Amino acid sequence: MSANDLPAVGLIGLGAMGAGMAASLRRAGYAPHVYDLRTEVAQAFAQGGGVACATPAELAAACDVVISVVVNAQQTRSVLFGEHGTGGVADAMRPGSVFVMCSTVDPNVSIGFEAELAARGLLYIDAPISGGAAKAASGEMTMMTAARPEAYAKAGAVLDAMAAKVYRLGDSAGAGSKVKIINQLLAGVHIAAAAEAMALGLREGVDAAALYEVITHSAGNSWMFENRMAHVLAGDYTPLSAVDIFVKDLGLVLDTARASKFPLPLASTAHQMFMQASSAGFAREDDSAVIKIFPGIDLPSGSTP
Repeated sequence: MSANDLPAVGLIGLGAMGAGMAASLRRAGYAPHVYDLRTEVAQAFAQGGGVACATPAELAAACDVVISVVVNAQQTRSVLFGEHGTGGVADAMRPGSVFVMCSTVDPNVSIGFEAELAARGLLYIDAPISGGAAKAASGEMTMMTAARPEAYAKAGAVLDAMAAKVYRLGDSAGAGSKVKIINQLLAGVHIAAAAEAMALGLREGVDAAALYEVITHSAGNSWMFENRMAHVLAGDYTPLSAVDIFVKDLGLVLDTARASKFPLPLASTAHQMFMQASSAGFAREDDSAVIKIFPGIDLPSGSTP
């Protein structure tokens, strides 16, 4: 398929994940329109191919598929409908075009977005993402999606250009967000447990690098232990995913379960740990900084595994 046959695609939010997704689209032959609050970031991306837009509405008016990669439901609503209910992408998108929502949100919020856009003649894909910045950049991330068949018909190839795994979990919004929330339950609990284990090792005087080596080759290992405790060993808390992301995401997990009175004891404890780290001043540090809540330990300051 030539570039002229491809749908016009726009991506809003060139953060850790969005920048990689836009690069994957470009690699696949698209010339993505991009928008970011940081004008210089969008312009720098466009220098390698693509178009930097001055506003989300400008982007939406030029595109058949609009992908939103912002932090939360509030920012997504602002992208869709503007700060004051006007001027968002929903006002500028052509009827029949597709909005792809990649944020982690309450499933009921995603269902509501689909209904609001359907009333305007627009299609919607509930499409939370996972895998981290490196996999987003290489096109190897995972998308947990749910949408009407006609939305997939128009945007399915776009999703495949950005992700190695595009799971189609339902024919209407909600299922993608539910699965993402369950993934975040596990991710948050695993990070909290990894931090607790490493903290105990430090407290007991075990060599941190040796502990890391043993655990990553033993049954107790997890992807999060291997990935996040490497940050701890390096003493590098540059936020790839911040503490406050898990304050938010585990909060969504608990809100979802609370609605059906379903107990989540481990998720509740992990949420408290991330809130403690946030209130202690580590909100914007890497989520591995949850280890800093443990008393009486000396954290590594620069060794690597």
